[in-house]
Amino acid sequence: MLFSAFLALSLTPALCATILRPEHLKENKFFHAFNVGYEWAQSHYLTTVKFGLRHKTWWWAGFVALWIFGGYLLFFRVPGSFVPEEDQGYAIGIVQMPPGSTIQRTREVMRRVGDKIRRSESVDSVFEVAGFSFSGSDESAGIFFIRLKEIEDRKETATEFIAWAFGNIAGTERDGFVFFVNLPVINGLSDFGGFDLWLEDRGNKGADALLNAQNTLVQKAAASKVVQGVRYNGLAPSPRLELSLDRAQAQSMGLAVSDVYNAIQLMLAPVYVNDFLYEGRVLRVQMQADAPFRMNEDALSRYYVPSNVAAGSPFVLSGDTTGDGMVPLASVIKSKWVVAPPTLQRFNGFAAMQIVGSNSPGHSSGQAMAEMQRIVSEDLPPGFGVDWAGQSLQEIRAGAEAPLLFGLSIFVVFLCLAALYESWATPLAVLMLVPVGIIGAIVAAWGTGQSNDVFFKIGLITIIGLAAKNAILIVEFAVLAQQRGVALYDAVMEAARLRLRPILMTSFAFILGVLPLVFSSGAGANARRAIGTGVAGGMLSAAILGVMLAPIFYVSIRRVVGDKLEIPKPESNKPERPVNPYRSSWD
Repeated sequence: MLFSAFLALSLTPALCATILRPEHLKENKFFHAFNVGYEWAQSHYLTTVKFGLRHKTWWWAGFVALWIFGGYLLFFRVPGSFVPEEDQGYAIGIVQMPPGSTIQRTREVMRRVGDKIRRSESVDSVFEVAGFSFSGSDESAGIFFIRLKEIEDRKETATEFIAWAFGNIAGTERDGFVFFVNLPVINGLSDFGGFDLWLEDRGNKGADALLNAQNTLVQKAAASKVVQGVRYNGLAPSPRLELSLDRAQAQSMGLAVSDVYNAIQLMLAPVYVNDFLYEGRVLRVQMQADAPFRMNEDALSRYYVPSNVAAGSPFVLSGDTTGDGMVPLASVIKSKWVVAPPTLQRFNGFAAMQIVGSNSPGHSSGQAMAEMQRIVSEDLPPGFGVDWAGQSLQEIRAGAEAPLLFGLSIFVVFLCLAALYESWATPLAVLMLVPVGIIGAIVAAWGTGQSNDVFFKIGLITIIGLAAKNAILIVEFAVLAQQRGVALYDAVMEAARLRLRPILMTSFAFILGVLPLVFSSGAGANARRAIGTGVAGGMLSAAILGVMLAPIFYVSIRRVVGDKLEIPKPESNKPERPVNPYRSSWD
């Protein structure tokens, strides 16, 4: 800003003196045609303003209709969102096998899926991990980290690649559940892109009822065209071996409870012992039974714990191995196979299950969240509710804070204008033009399929200042003319005539400046389009409709404070042709 001011005050006058010469006033066909066209437009513009001053009620009715139309589009047609999905050059593939699948079966499915992924011309490399995913660590889980080629080297975006992978890979794999997701736009808010909700058991229905509700929610979401990839973000209930200790039996056989648990941990899970040096490297010593001796529950009969039955002593002390005999763990450990979830999750104090997914192409994240809320309300039994987390929660909060932010922005502009004009009424004429620019931005977003996200809201705040700038150019001249004693009607008409060219020049120059944002591509293109589309549409609306409504708004406000408006009667039906100070003798 400082550099721009320096150029305007120093180099611009010298540049004008160099370029603007007397011979430039000679006839030029292009400039002549431009001036003729501009004078025609200016003449009809002034005629329209004069008509509007005579019939202000009609224009106010049209302004109210614009308000209603813009509000209808904003709340019912323009979908809501937080931040647009971006092409970050990566995608994630998740593989979830049936519960209880072995790691060998998971690797076989991942091998087939990986081969299909590598056939895509957009894929640069694939890194796959079996036994792990963001949903949890289990032999039935797997994950792909898919790196795409540079944007200029591929024909499709990350979103288009994910859509292709859903149709050509996920839909053809029968041995496991495969889905693909985009990376989150804001790191740290969630593991995946899309929405993030928690299905809560608020009625204390129990684990089985919560699981049935989760299955119903996922099935109904799969039939919806608004959302895709809806799934439980966790490991499904799977067969597990449940071990229970018969404490009375262990006590009678001289076994301490801690010794039994330590023996089970030592045999079935790796236990860290210590470190040792080998060829200059520090290595760890871990103890665990060899794989063939821990494959099933029969292994418990081969694990022994020393017992100690002290004569006459009713207690067994942990670590006391002075007694005789070794007791197999199978004598005190009972085992049975159960189907149970690997983890028990809670959210906001309720038993809950995390559900994640994304919006389908052509729909926004706000529409996807509304669809999930609808399914929960209509298809789930009473006692279940949802809470949002991560990026979805921030989207809800951002939507709730937007009216306060817009109101604060307009209030600050109003205070600045009140100090400038030393009046509380005149700034209202300027601020009344702000909704015209906002409505133009909303129409542009609706027409191009953009969503009402954070970047679009930033563009709306920009429109507040730009639309006010156009009104200021007219109101400022009208106020100065009235201060010189000019009548209200003559002051407004003179301001409209003199300031039409600067308003159109600055507005269309700004619109041309943001066109690269409107048609941008590559990384971060969606955010740039969201800002550019709203700003360009708002400026176009403020330039075309604003120059019509600004004189009417100013006259209406001045009439309210007591100024008189005397409109001369038209002498003829021909459009008024005002004197143009820019015309030369050759015209």
